[in-house]
Amino acid sequence: MTLLSTQHSIQGNVKVGLLMVAAIASLYAPLSNAAPIYKVVDEQTGQVTFTDRPQDYEQQAGKQVSQMSITTGNETSRSASSSMAGSSNANSLPSNVSQMGVTPTASAANTQTNAPVNYQLAIAEPSKERAYRRPAQSIDVAVQVNPALQADDSVRIYLDDKEVAQGLSASIGTVDVLPGAHTIKVVIQNKTGQVLRQVTRTVYVIQNNTTLQNNKKIAQQLLAYQNLPWYQKVLLKLRQQEVAQSQ
Repeated sequence: MTLLSTQHSIQGNVKVGLLMVAAIASLYAPLSNAAPIYKVVDEQTGQVTFTDRPQDYEQQAGKQVSQMSITTGNETSRSASSSMAGSSNANSLPSNVSQMGVTPTASAANTQTNAPVNYQLAIAEPSKERAYRRPAQSIDVAVQVNPALQADDSVRIYLDDKEVAQGLSASIGTVDVLPGAHTIKVVIQNKTGQVLRQVTRTVYVIQNNTTLQNNKKIAQQLLAYQNLPWYQKVLLKLRQQEVAQSQ
């Protein structure tokens, strides 16, 4: 190999080396100029905020400000810094924060989607404690739910812990309900039977005295008629027919 060719080879290698050094330096340069990220925790609510302007929070009472071990540069350097920093920066992030900002992870999003609905449940009717006369009156129940029920959730209505209906309304007859205090309970439950929300209301059932007295009077009259001799029953029947014809 001649001296001239050797010099050309050395010069070529030097140029390649200088180009590699310049490329590596260009990748790390944005990181040195990147702004640090700060974590701000509200001591009362526990709310977490990430910012690059800690001065906005340092003067506020009840705020804990701490610098994170990650940095972020401008938009053109993000792909380079993420490829170079890789897993070391990702491991220093909280589980619910992405490498480039405050973004919920997929697992956190799924958890929020599957969380039970916070229902608001109310008994609209009877709106307060109320008395019902048996057997003439029925106990009408109307339920209000907000937000609307999910597909796998249901509303069940109970009288004294006995289920009487499913849905948002029911009409409970009082014929077989004894006089006294009774409890109406409305429950929202999921498909596994877990109770999500429930409300109760007390109602009272009293005997309809007018109906009871009329029934007693009719029973007494029937018993007296049955005890009459046969000829008096015939005379009584003829008299009833005469009265009916005259009317």
